[in-house]
Amino acid sequence: MTRNAHDEARELIALGGDLSETQQTWLLAHLQECKGCRHYAEAANGVVGGLRSLPLAADPRLVRATQMRVRFHASRLRETRERLWLVGMACLGVGLSATLTVPFLWRLFAWMGERAGVSTLVWQTGFMFFFIAPALVVSVLLLARGTHLTSNGEQSR
Repeated sequence: MTRNAHDEARELIALGGDLSETQQTWLLAHLQECKGCRHYAEAANGVVGGLRSLPLAADPRLVRATQMRVRFHASRLRETRERLWLVGMACLGVGLSATLTVPFLWRLFAWMGERAGVSTLVWQTGFMFFFIAPALVVSVLLLARGTHLTSNGEQSR
């Protein structure tokens, strides 16, 4: 399906001022040559000007309700940001404590493995289970409850 120059011009007129420089140049050249498209552009500009000149007043109840909703959502965003900061600090603390304690626990498990006379694979498996088990237990519990940690203990949908 081919488009003619008039359809293209009307689409560009409908876009208003959101045109590239080449589109504006082409449209101005076309409007100088085409009387029908020039009248269409003048009519469109008249409609837009008429709409912009109309005063728009909102009902005070609508304004108050909108302000309340905006404030509510702003407070929720603040709470979320604060929670994320706390989660970030907790992650930093866990990461630092893990970094500091892992070498000592590794040596402890190696020592206990030597004293118990078990193979290296056994005490290394015990060490990995010791570090992974808490995260697995918490994950299973959260999945079993079917909830996520949200504010006020509400279930997320």
